[in-house]
Formats: sequence, structure tokens, C-alpha cells
Amino acid sequence: MLEQIIEQYYEEEFLIADGFDDAILGVEENSMRIIYSVSKCLEILQKEDMSYEDAMEHFTYNVSGAYVGDKTPIWCWDNF
Repeated sequence: MLEQIIEQYYEEEFLIADGFDDAILGVEENSMRIIYSVSKCLEILQKEDMSYEDAMEHFTYNVSGAYVGDKTPIWCWDNF
């Protein structure tokens, strides 16, 4: 998905969350920010030998809780 986004929007700069390429859902075209699936991010963290609780804590504190400017990714809470 990331390669397709970069190819389609070759003039844009995106902020990419390291290690979560497989969790990309798409792009929000008004702000040109990458949209990530939270449930997929948590699955990726659990594959790294984290429990669900540890993955959630790590994700909310270290990943989604970080504001890194106007291109901060959008985190889609799709795990309901």
C-alpha cells in the first residue's frame, strides 16, 4: 500500500510510522496524512512478542500519543 501511495502522490511528503507499513489503510487527501489501522498496528506489536495489554500501552503512549507536526498520521480506531 505504501508504495502505491508514494507512487500516486509522488510530489507529497508523508510521515511514516516505522514498522507499521502493513497497517496502512490509505491517505486523507485534504491534509495528505497517512491513515493507519490501530487493530493492525496492535497485531504487528503482538507479533513482536507483546501481550495485547503491553501492545496497547506501547501503542497509545509511544505511537499514537506522539504529535510530530502537521503530517502526524491519522490513527483509525477500527478495533470495536
